[in-house]
Amino acid sequence: MSWELLLWLLALCALILSLVQLLRFLRADADLTLLWAEWQGRRPEWELTDMVVWVTGASSGIGEELALQLSKLGGSLVLSARRAQELERVKRRCLENSNLKEKDILVLPLDLTDTSSHEAATKAVLQEFGKIDILVNNGGRSQRSLVLETNLDVFKELINLNYLGTVSLTKCVLPHMVERKQGKIVTVNSVAGIASVALSSGYCASKHALRGFFNALQGELMKYPGITFCNVYPGPVQSDIVKNALTEELTKPNKGMDQSYKMPTSRCVRLMLISMANDLKEVWISDHPVLLGAYLWQYMPTWALWLTSRLGKKRIQNFENGLDPDLPYKFWKTKKD
Repeated sequence: MSWELLLWLLALCALILSLVQLLRFLRADADLTLLWAEWQGRRPEWELTDMVVWVTGASSGIGEELALQLSKLGGSLVLSARRAQELERVKRRCLENSNLKEKDILVLPLDLTDTSSHEAATKAVLQEFGKIDILVNNGGRSQRSLVLETNLDVFKELINLNYLGTVSLTKCVLPHMVERKQGKIVTVNSVAGIASVALSSGYCASKHALRGFFNALQGELMKYPGITFCNVYPGPVQSDIVKNALTEELTKPNKGMDQSYKMPTSRCVRLMLISMANDLKEVWISDHPVLLGAYLWQYMPTWALWLTSRLGKKRIQNFENGLDPDLPYKFWKTKKD
């Protein structure tokens, strides 16, 4: 075989590989590393059994679904959120859909903004189960309001809840993991922690802060290879996050919108479990065009900012007209499906 023919074959292989990767990307609902782990990586059913997992924000949405799927893997669960009645409901669902017993699930009401209570809550978990293998920082709220119309107390609440509350609880759990030299901290961030979108300025700020904090923390704990971090960045997912979003005033409720066109919560959580099982450091979970936007923000920020600014104008128009700000995304999904 001549060198010229060999080079042509190599070029053809490279072209075919590029086309395959492009096709995978166009059909993707997560970053390609995560999808590769789903195909060839370790299974949650192998790696996440018989563990003590503490989930915050467990009363609805991603947290509730995560509790349900974790319960089927065995082990012990700690369910935390502000609403005790909803936590009891989630506990009953877990018991009905798994082989767990009453003693395997601890309902532990927790207010992330009350940082003075986090140390006692951590001690309660350790007293009940003796260890914490995985902490899932999932608690938080979103925002739907314009900066010029939003009270400063709303921004304070978002930072206290989404950022400082998560940092506080992590700091309470970390000494236990350092003592054992093992553990896993999973933080549910958002694509808004990579990009920035109109009407969610305070929410974006809190999520960007989380990204910076946990990336720095990973560097500080390099001498403890048994302690791993997984930062999860979901896009639009079916949940109550929009319904529970803060508005321009703390006491003003947000208007609920149809969420059925967004990614099913079960799919998002399954990908999260795969990320945890494979010790992936950062994962993006979303379909297009949001996933494409995340890649643009990561690798072409100037173009991403230009595009986001123009899309933001349409979001604001919809918002001011009482429509769903995510209407363009909904149309995209409906047309695609």
